[in-house]
Amino acid sequence: MGAELTRATLLARSGKVAAAVVGVSAFGGLTSHASAAVPDGDLAYARLLVALELLSLDFYTRAIGAGGAGQLELRRARGAERRHYDLAAAMLTEAGQVPATAQDIDFSYPRGSFGSRAAIARLGVRLESLSLGAYLGAVRSLQTPLYREHAARAAASEAQHLSVFAAAVGGRRLGPPLPAALPIAHVSDALDAYTS
Repeated sequence: MGAELTRATLLARSGKVAAAVVGVSAFGGLTSHASAAVPDGDLAYARLLVALELLSLDFYTRAIGAGGAGQLELRRARGAERRHYDLAAAMLTEAGQVPATAQDIDFSYPRGSFGSRAAIARLGVRLESLSLGAYLGAVRSLQTPLYREHAARAAASEAQHLSVFAAAVGGRRLGPPLPAALPIAHVSDALDAYTS
């Protein structure tokens, strides 16, 4: 044959057999489909986090489209939100559910939300505060250790985004030493304000 056996070739050859037994988790580990029962509460949080990340992605896309200063930070933050969405969506996918996409939800914002850099920053503070609280609530409530770990890491990222917006509106770059963890119902109600 003479063909070099690469990792890709090996995975392609063995993947069909292995896929029937074991799946590769988007969270970096192996999960057995037979033992991958995800608690209902974790799935509820995954659906909420997917919707929250879709809102964040929509916000950052509109903020970038508005132009002006801070484009690099806005693009980096949007990239982080995309990663957060992918992780939350993978929780649902691994449980055999279909995560929502941008085409499934229409978002609306208060008038003038993207009319100036200051308006964008004020909205950014509200949305990133909500995201931080949601992820901290998820850390408290998720039962699956790996999902809790990813929620904690996403919370750290959201805190950085919040810090940038807080400084832009003249607030404190450093927030409270122990930010509040928001319950799932509070986050869900807050999301309602941005959907039409």
